[in-house]
Amino acid sequence: MNVLDENIPRSQTVLLESWRIHFKQIGVDIGRSGMTDEDIFPLLLRKSLPTFFTRDKGFYDVRLCHRSYCLVVLEIGKYEVASFIRRFLRHPDFATRSKRMGKVVRVSRASISVRTIAERREKVVKWFAVA
Repeated sequence: MNVLDENIPRSQTVLLESWRIHFKQIGVDIGRSGMTDEDIFPLLLRKSLPTFFTRDKGFYDVRLCHRSYCLVVLEIGKYEVASFIRRFLRHPDFATRSKRMGKVVRVSRASISVRTIAERREKVVKWFAVA
């Protein structure tokens, strides 16, 4: 399950829907509007292996790694969110839930930075070329 933070603009959720990327958004489909960061973690743990997308840089913290979810911090413009979520979900290193679990990820135009439970040092992954 893909979960979007409430800081993802409606225009971007409309694009995701048009591309048939399924998600639930906090404050719209699940949880409540104005949830604190600390309230989000119990919500994620109640879901089945969710990938949480946010623009809140505070989530890129190795201490937040958990084997039951993936946190993705989008360090891009707010009107680029949908295209980068789609690129991320299609990336060979993150294309399945099992490949994403236990990771905290930072997505930028230049690269993808990853921290995991097992290896807490940051690993940088390049974007793959689109054929």
